[in-house]
Amino acid sequence: MRANIPKAPSQNEMMRQVQKMQADMQAKQAELDAREYEVSAGGGVVKVKINGKKEILNIDISPEIVDPDDIETLSDILVAAVNESIKKVDSTNESELGQITGGLSGLGLF
Repeated sequence: MRANIPKAPSQNEMMRQVQKMQADMQAKQAELDAREYEVSAGGGVVKVKINGKKEILNIDISPEIVDPDDIETLSDILVAAVNESIKKVDSTNESELGQITGGLSGLGLF
């Protein structure tokens, strides 16, 4: 009885697979770069709009949060909103690109 050993892909087949994965990743990255996200902080009094390239597009501040005697609170809420929007972009990119690479990007291959 002979064992049924699967045939290993040829080098050309492997290169085609890698090239397809790279093309898929580039297309997905372009799609992710074009996306826009909106994140709010401080119970919705500050909203940040950011794109997939982590460029801040807009910051909307509700008038009730603007207190000239407490600029520090406004500053803290702005920082929180911007940081949260960057985390959202990173998380989405990692998740969606990971679907293409099957986790290979964590190994430094892509």
